[in-house]
Amino acid sequence: MTAAVDELRRGLPDVDLVPAPGDVTTQEGARAAMAALDSVDILVNNLGVFGTQDPLEIDDDEWRRYFEVNVLSAVRLIREALPGMKERGWGRVVNIASDSAVVTPAEMIHYGVSKTSLLAVSRGFAKDAAGTGVTVNSVIAGPTHTGGVDDFVYQLVSKDLPWEQAQREFMRLHRPQSLIQRLIEPEEIANMVTYLSSPLASATTGGALRVDGGYVDAILP
Repeated sequence: MTAAVDELRRGLPDVDLVPAPGDVTTQEGARAAMAALDSVDILVNNLGVFGTQDPLEIDDDEWRRYFEVNVLSAVRLIREALPGMKERGWGRVVNIASDSAVVTPAEMIHYGVSKTSLLAVSRGFAKDAAGTGVTVNSVIAGPTHTGGVDDFVYQLVSKDLPWEQAQREFMRLHRPQSLIQRLIEPEEIANMVTYLSSPLASATTGGALRVDGGYVDAILP
């Protein structure tokens, strides 16, 4: 936590950063994290786990773990932050979902189901916040270049390939629907989150907005 805050301070020297530690996969941890803050105007839920597994070998405990981390962590933080936002008449909640929410991957059904649930969570809380000046949205992120995804890619293509070639091969074999034919950079997801968190998105709520590189083959999610 301290290392992360120090790194952010180097890039944002004029910003007041407050660490808010807490295991948000538990109710107590979520409350502890929120208690470190005076108030929250913008909440971005980006915690998630993923991994490949034979669908018939995913046991109940693993299903529960995915739901606790990928769904209930967001629910807990929204429950803590939303009342204050509604009272103040302004706020933004953005939940980071995935193309897997609408294109369920055969190699990680449990992940896809959890992200589908997150879309419903967003829509439901947007209705709860109706007319208050608070918006709640999801971002459907496509295949994105993160450290975890590097490992995931190399599970599915040859580990002997250089990274640029490996990601192209991964997209060709496993994500051929992508219209940009490359992994999305995290900054490209952040651009959508920035928009949804701003006053410019005042009429956008209850939505599932795509930053998927054209991966989802549909006009609407």
